[in-house]
Amino acid sequence: RPGIDYIGIAVGALITNDKGEIFLTKRGASATNERGTWEIPGGKVRFGETLEEAVKREIMEEYGVDILLIHQFPAQNHLIPKEKQHWVPTCFIACIPAGQRPKILEPEKCAAMGWFAPDALPEPLSIITVIDVANYRKYLSKKDPDMIHS
Repeated sequence: RPGIDYIGIAVGALITNDKGEIFLTKRGASATNERGTWEIPGGKVRFGETLEEAVKREIMEEYGVDILLIHQFPAQNHLIPKEKQHWVPTCFIACIPAGQRPKILEPEKCAAMGWFAPDALPEPLSIITVIDVANYRKYLSKKDPDMIHS
């Protein structure tokens, strides 16, 4: 079992909109870990799948939308001592092309979703989401935020 019997490889999509909000989802009862926390959505990488393919597949399967990838953050350490899990995820900044709206397609894994201003995120956040949001803030401090959706 990835993340439990051996280190799991995962991807996430920090999806933003033209208002600068971040799309977050609340982990449901059947989520792999950190149930009840808010997260940047994503999932496991399958054997033979690229990171880019994996994140696009996960978002399509779980929320029914295509995403455009903008930037990739370096891989991180996602250690969950309470659940004895170890993951190595990478996160992509992404956006959803006009005309698409995410919907919850796997309600057992996702209890809620929403768009949130970066300075008004719901709590509790998952461990990796705290890391990814910090990386996103660093990214924005070096870039023009208006460029993200051009």
